[in-house]
Amino acid sequence: MKKWASAVPVGLLIAAAVWMVNGLYHPYRGYAGKTIVVINPGMHAENVAGQLVRDGVLAHRLPFVFRYWLGRRHHETIKYGEYLFDRPLNVLEVYGKLVRGEVYLHSIVIPEGSDRFDIARIFQREIGLDPRAFLAATGKTASIRNLDPAAPTLEGYLFPDTYRFPRGIPVSRVIQTMVGRFRQVWDSRVRPQITEGSPDTHEVITLASLVEKETPSPAERPLIAGVFARRLRLRMPLQCDPTVIYALEITHSFPDALTGPLTGNDLHIDSSYNTYMRVGLPPGPICSPGLASILAALHPAPGKALYFVSNDHGGHVFADTLAEQIRNVARYRQLKAASARKTGTINGAHSVH
Repeated sequence: MKKWASAVPVGLLIAAAVWMVNGLYHPYRGYAGKTIVVINPGMHAENVAGQLVRDGVLAHRLPFVFRYWLGRRHHETIKYGEYLFDRPLNVLEVYGKLVRGEVYLHSIVIPEGSDRFDIARIFQREIGLDPRAFLAATGKTASIRNLDPAAPTLEGYLFPDTYRFPRGIPVSRVIQTMVGRFRQVWDSRVRPQITEGSPDTHEVITLASLVEKETPSPAERPLIAGVFARRLRLRMPLQCDPTVIYALEITHSFPDALTGPLTGNDLHIDSSYNTYMRVGLPPGPICSPGLASILAALHPAPGKALYFVSNDHGGHVFADTLAEQIRNVARYRQLKAASARKTGTINGAHSVH
């Protein structure tokens, strides 16, 4: 009887050991497809284990907590953030993933032509980045001073591209990455094409941002740049609508985006960015131009055109003289009116202008 009684604790210990080993090494998956687990700052190992069990990543809490306490001797720590799980893993694999900080990276597209207000909204939507902190940080230009000492902000130097960032990333790292990408493109693709007599970086990026906003067509960008370059030489106002929109945006209440077409009153806004009221380039870029627009600004197309207007089909019609431009504008308005009438007929409603 005594032998049997003494064997019970031993048996229980063996059973517990087998259960623990099985818990540590047996892969588990209690979710369908894939799941993202959020480990918040300050969570204790027990809370982390509970979260993993609730989200179906682990079957039991105890093996994970046991592994965590073993790791304490080696000063191992769980890194907070978002973790993607898409296949069965055992406790050791899950623990290693959290200790190594293999957080989920969100793929974030910053389109060409986005200004820093647009970018702030995108990062807020995709990874919860504080938009006001982003705008405050991008208002400081120390990181590009050697490139553009005259830059009023980092506008134009946050290169449009696809980035992979984790939720919770510091604003400073986001900006460092985007400016670093700009420098990489500038040094590899643009700087080799700069020659004596080329405009400086500030002029190139500012002009490129106007070109980027005026047309989505790569083929048209050198033509648009050529028009602006000639108007600058002749001291003619650029009369670029996107600069007026930017002037309105920097005086607008963020985070609301501007909507609706420009009005006659908008064209008279008192701003250094209003190229209807002031001659020359605006004080700085109005968006993040892509490589095609930067190269167009560096190499404007030759010609005589001083004007352009939309052709209502995604492109533009160019004119050498004001008289020709007036005719083109009249034709454009006719096209718009015809399109509006057609739409009104189809929708069973009249358009109002």
